[in-house]
Amino acid sequence: MSTNTKKITIYSTSWCGFCKMTAKYLHDKGIEFEEKDIEADEAAHKELMEKINNDFRGVPVTDIDGTLVLGFDRPALDAALAS
Repeated sequence: MSTNTKKITIYSTSWCGFCKMTAKYLHDKGIEFEEKDIEADEAAHKELMEKINNDFRGVPVTDIDGTLVLGFDRPALDAALAS
């Protein structure tokens, strides 16, 4: 699995447990990612809203090279990382 070349962003909030679980899951797999707090960073919030066409359903939203994964969904994360 060549995840080092993938651009990965987790859109999160400071209080979100599933966001922390997603970040830990990727970290434990040795995968580099950027985490953006959509409450603390207005630009990150706007960026996420553009990616999801303002159809906000919650966090985390993980962008793996353009594939968006909603929530802490291990199978979906693994599939996006493997593609």
